Amino acid sequence: QVQLVESGGGLVQPGGSLRLSCAASGFTFSRYAMSWYRQAPGKERKLVATITSAGGNTNYADSVKGRFTISRDNGENTVYLQMNSLKPEDTAVYYCNVDVSTGGPWVTSWGQGTQVTVSS
Repeated sequence: QVQLVESGGGLVQPGGSLRLSCAASGFTFSRYAMSWYRQAPGKERKLVATITSAGGNTNYADSVKGRFTISRDNGENTVYLQMNSLKPEDTAVYYCNVDVSTGGPWVTSWGQGTQVTVSS
């Protein structure tokens, strides 16, 4: 059973930094791309960043390019999101995401989310 557990959210002032972590279990972590999404109040969930299985390629939403960095540690089954130069518009619940297939249909899994609030 896939489990994703996010941590590291909190309240930070504009311009500050946070690092989110997502601990994964229940699947072969090193075989799958991982993503971070976020959902602001009253808005749809949106893709923030994706990293390939070996970590060699990353992609970012235009709104976070140059400020956020996604990384992973396949030995620790963990994916990270380093967030710098945070803005009030980054306030959202951040979710870890993976699509897994073990020979059958692809199944999308989400963590419980971690709240990030950027405010002075």
